Amino acid sequence: MAYRAAIPVVVPAPPAVPGVSAVQLALMWLAGISGSVVIIEPSPYELVVVASLAFFAITGLRLRMPFVPLMLFLFLINIGYTICAAYLLDDGKIINWILTSWYMAVSAVFFAMVFAQDTAARLAAFRRGLIVGAMIASLTGIIGYFHLVPGRPEAFTLYSRAAGTFKDPNVLGAFLILPALFTLQSVLTDRFSKAARSTIMFGIIALAVLLSFSRAAWGQLVFTAALLLVLMYITSPSPTQRARLVILAVVGVAVAIFAVAVLLSFDSIGNLFKERAAFEQSYDAGRFGRFGRYVLGAQMALDLPLGIGPLQFTKYFPEDTHNSYLNAFMSGGWISGICFPALVFTTVLLGFRHVFARVPWQRTYLAVFAAFLGTVGESFIIDVDHWRHFWMMLGAMWGMFVAAWQYAAGHKAASPDR
Repeated sequence: MAYRAAIPVVVPAPPAVPGVSAVQLALMWLAGISGSVVIIEPSPYELVVVASLAFFAITGLRLRMPFVPLMLFLFLINIGYTICAAYLLDDGKIINWILTSWYMAVSAVFFAMVFAQDTAARLAAFRRGLIVGAMIASLTGIIGYFHLVPGRPEAFTLYSRAAGTFKDPNVLGAFLILPALFTLQSVLTDRFSKAARSTIMFGIIALAVLLSFSRAAWGQLVFTAALLLVLMYITSPSPTQRARLVILAVVGVAVAIFAVAVLLSFDSIGNLFKERAAFEQSYDAGRFGRFGRYVLGAQMALDLPLGIGPLQFTKYFPEDTHNSYLNAFMSGGWISGICFPALVFTTVLLGFRHVFARVPWQRTYLAVFAAFLGTVGESFIIDVDHWRHFWMMLGAMWGMFVAAWQYAAGHKAASPDR
């Protein structure tokens, strides 16, 4: 017997006031570009997000029921942090850490609500801004690495590695992954003139990732690019487009291998590359090395329901946790330690379910999902809990989930579930 499926009702958005939509898109563009400059605190990103939150709240920011699980997870994660930090609030660094965590949660919910409405246009504006921001960060990193700033040979670098407009080369490399995927998509799918420009931009971004000498970023770029190609291939409805993807992928790999070989022929690059490419660094090995700390920290987590509080791990071990899930247990006890991975892997599972959703923003979704999955992989070897772009991507994913459900509901509300 046929029956009608229980599909959410799509409530039409209120008519936009003339000019409001243009300002909203401009703010999304600014949010994308401002995320590339975090060498100062507070960064321009914080200012743009706060201003955007205020403007969107006035002009029609909507909270939908599907966001309740996201908000509940974020609330519990930060409640855990706050409870475990209660005895440490006389330390200004701890207070700042807690406030930053709450801010990251708010920013994730904000991006989810924003991208759930007028999704294609807002994602396009954000994408353009993010690519411009990536070019700024990449070029400054390259300029700094080759000491091209007069009178400041160490500008835009850290430990002889490109840092660009970031404080940490590892974060620079991680941030560049999503815009790199956006430009790679353009190379693979757009007309020749635009694809040629995107090829240049992708080359610049990839060079900056290489010069950051972040092993995790190198792995992310290779993994996410390959994943994106696979996703684009299996979701492409056109045999011609699939053939183009295969041909350009083969050519791209050959060109990349040649370019890397040329760069490694320079001693300054080759020597540092060999050092950084070693699978196990000195700080990874030993009982108190990176991986040894994982085991010892996990044992502590099982015995401490309230953890040890934020920024306290180095009082017990030589370095930080370098594992986001262990850090959640240590900083927020069992509440945060359970809810943080629950949120992350719930998002990943929902992400896989939406790969084949035929929506107007599917191409952008595939890039964001691939970059998010790569960052989730990196979160096992580094702390990503205060990375702005991590929470931005997580919020964007939830926004696109809700937008896809509403898009499907609008097309299938009258169809019986057989």
